[in-house]
Amino acid sequence: MANQVFSQIVPEVDKFSTAAGDVEIYFIGHGSLMFKVNNLAIHIDPVSTFGNYGNLPKADLILVTHEHYDHLDPILIEKLRKPGTIMYCNANSAAKVKWAQVMNNGDVKTFHDIKIEAVPAYNIVNEQSKGHPYHPRGTGNGYVLTIGDKRFYIAGDTENTPEMKALKNIDVAFLPMNMPYTMTPAMVADAAKAFKPKILYPYHYGETNPEELVSLLKGSGIDVRIRKLK
Repeated sequence: MANQVFSQIVPEVDKFSTAAGDVEIYFIGHGSLMFKVNNLAIHIDPVSTFGNYGNLPKADLILVTHEHYDHLDPILIEKLRKPGTIMYCNANSAAKVKWAQVMNNGDVKTFHDIKIEAVPAYNIVNEQSKGHPYHPRGTGNGYVLTIGDKRFYIAGDTENTPEMKALKNIDVAFLPMNMPYTMTPAMVADAAKAFKPKILYPYHYGETNPEELVSLLKGSGIDVRIRKLK
């Protein structure tokens, strides 16, 4: 969840080399990302409020972590859809986009030789009221994409769960860092020190100062990269 914040007009882009070709990651804003892989466009939590989609390609694949308004935008999804577009998401999101396919925690799919794993995303301590976490266990997804020899983890809205800490061989991770909905910098650092991604992007960080995370992970060997993903 977040207040409405518009991202930069032209998203920043980072490029990674993999055994399957280059992966370009477009930092659209907040929880919205796009991966471009060999001319395939993978949109992750596309939401028009947080970025400019006017010059971005339509989707070959859409991944949605959960149904909150700042992660699921059915109107934009229809604009990004083209013949052959596939969408994977949690069950609550699929209830709002009828052609989408459900991925539950633990499910694995393959899309053009890209392995997609749905991993749990949930709150442990942060609640909107007693017994009602912002993100209940079993309802939301994070995703691990294996592209060639690289593994990319997009966590969704979650805390530093045991399942996150048990991840292996993550090259690039996106971890959320805004309170009270997800994690503090200390919680992100705790998780990162456990599963040791090579590169870590804090995202969905709202008013949190991402430089706090840089300080907490100094000397850890983890490359913390800050992009405009409020």
